[in-house]
Amino acid sequence: MSEDEETEEEPAVELGEGPDVTGQPVARVAARLTWPKPKSEVVDQEGDATIRTPDGPRDLEAVLAESEETLFDSRQAFVDAVEAVVGTGPVATE
Repeated sequence: MSEDEETEEEPAVELGEGPDVTGQPVARVAARLTWPKPKSEVVDQEGDATIRTPDGPRDLEAVLAESEETLFDSRQAFVDAVEAVVGTGPVATE
């Protein structure tokens, strides 16, 4: 693409109409942290975050309380532990 060509101003993905989704993706929470990290530090830093789950929004602290993991050695280990508790699938809307 040359500098003379105009770029499109429209979004790359069309957003749908409908109710808002409460909470934030667990990946966004994971991106704000550095790894490895013990569960207690994750709770201290992000425990009050509300995450999106297939069953509706949940507080991260409550989700982590249900997990047996005590240390997350990587971002993926954290995401896997959260998904083991809340499951995966479409996120509920209001």
